Amino acid sequence: MKLLLTSAGVTNPSIREALVDLLGKPIADANALCLPTATYAMGGPPSAWRFITGQTPLPMCGLGWKSLGVLELTALPSVGEQKWGPWVRGAEVILAGGGDATYLSHWIRQSGLADVMPLLRDTVWVGLSAGSMALTPRIGAEFVEWESAPDDRTLGVVDFSIFPHLGMEPDNTMACAEKWAAEIVGPAYAIDDQTAIAVVDGAVEVVSEGQWKHFPVETSSARGR
Repeated sequence: MKLLLTSAGVTNPSIREALVDLLGKPIADANALCLPTATYAMGGPPSAWRFITGQTPLPMCGLGWKSLGVLELTALPSVGEQKWGPWVRGAEVILAGGGDATYLSHWIRQSGLADVMPLLRDTVWVGLSAGSMALTPRIGAEFVEWESAPDDRTLGVVDFSIFPHLGMEPDNTMACAEKWAAEIVGPAYAIDDQTAIAVVDGAVEVVSEGQWKHFPVETSSARGR
């Protein structure tokens, strides 16, 4: 999949341009599915409703898609892949909302979506906070809210971790991010709400109109834009 991993959605023209580039067409011509699942481990039903309806300051579902459907991962095992598989394959973009990343990664596996994702070569995954973090190897203990999470490990679709909402006091300062990165012991990025990370065929590009920091290791690189 093509990935656009954001802290707070499509918050500025640079991130929107990156999304259009990944889609290869205008947003108004693209069919989208939204995943509110992560919200239920943190924000609850009101947050899920705001995400789905676009009634939130974090721009995702309200961007003007050609069509928008809701893909609730907890329902998929009882529906069966023969039913939901065509829904996923017919979408050009999947919008993964925020909440708890360990809960989301659990249900991506349990639903069977994790097995289908490698086949979605032209689909764009747009993550918001936990929707981005779920694709990383680890999120750090401080970001785990779901009580049933065995640890902070997530899906490992990408080889770097993400510290979102950089600059939001008091727990998301750069000093907090640096401490978090030292505990992660792996490639990582701290990004604020005006920053996203685009990943295509393993190539990583930081798209930002704000603040970010790369905690590098030998195998990871990024290009600022």
